[in-house]
Amino acid sequence: MNLRILSLGAGVQSSTLALMMEKGLVPKPDYAVFSDTQGEPKQVYEWLKWLTEQLSYPVLIVTAGSLPDNLRISNKGTYIRGTSIPLFTRNLKTHKKGIIRRACTSTYKIEPVTKKIRELLGVGKGVKVPKEHKVTQIFGISRDEPQRMRTSTYHYIDFEYPLIDLKVTRQGCKDWMKKNGYPEPPRSACTFCPYHDNTEWQNVKKDKEEWDAVVKLDEELRTGLHGCDRTGEVEYFLHRSAVPLKDADLTVKKDKQIDLFSGICEGMCGV
Repeated sequence: MNLRILSLGAGVQSSTLALMMEKGLVPKPDYAVFSDTQGEPKQVYEWLKWLTEQLSYPVLIVTAGSLPDNLRISNKGTYIRGTSIPLFTRNLKTHKKGIIRRACTSTYKIEPVTKKIRELLGVGKGVKVPKEHKVTQIFGISRDEPQRMRTSTYHYIDFEYPLIDLKVTRQGCKDWMKKNGYPEPPRSACTFCPYHDNTEWQNVKKDKEEWDAVVKLDEELRTGLHGCDRTGEVEYFLHRSAVPLKDADLTVKKDKQIDLFSGICEGMCGV
């Protein structure tokens, strides 16, 4: 069996690629798969519904559970595999800043798609995928983000990056959407993602309900997650300044010095 699978993040690039496939500019997939962390902005879910209606091939939605709910459970001391977001830290004695390990992308974005691929191949858990099964997994990574490219570690999956091959940038995706009469897709990322820059935090703040929920989550996670330093000497934050989100300066600075903890997400979250 041969399958073509589009990893649909419902962001700018993968949405553009999905519609390019619909128009025949790139070979269509057998399925598109969206992995839901259950923590995306409302506008992303609305966009996904609209996008699905434009496509003639099926869009499958998978999930590893609610990441925000599991973060709260982890904060209470219960271990949940892979439930770790890159929270920023501040030591109350030394005031030194830091950042904890990220596992959320793999657990809540990548693994559910791989699990669905195995299901589509009809291969059970723990069973080796036969050599005659081949899958092309397609990602909407653009020319200006080559650092996000990966090589598959599975013998039955090959990765494909059509936007790279077509030399299309993120801005080029936006231009293509506009030229073809489509609305501009929203950015796909969890509302509470610590990798947000201030522009993205300001976008979250535009929706009071979502902003209030994220501020509350930030406060709930102040003591960290299971496996973190829980001595009371370290506090944990969603904002890179390592201050409570409700108090953080969200000013967008054009000329800013490089921040070693600024971080950019090089995962597969919202392409």
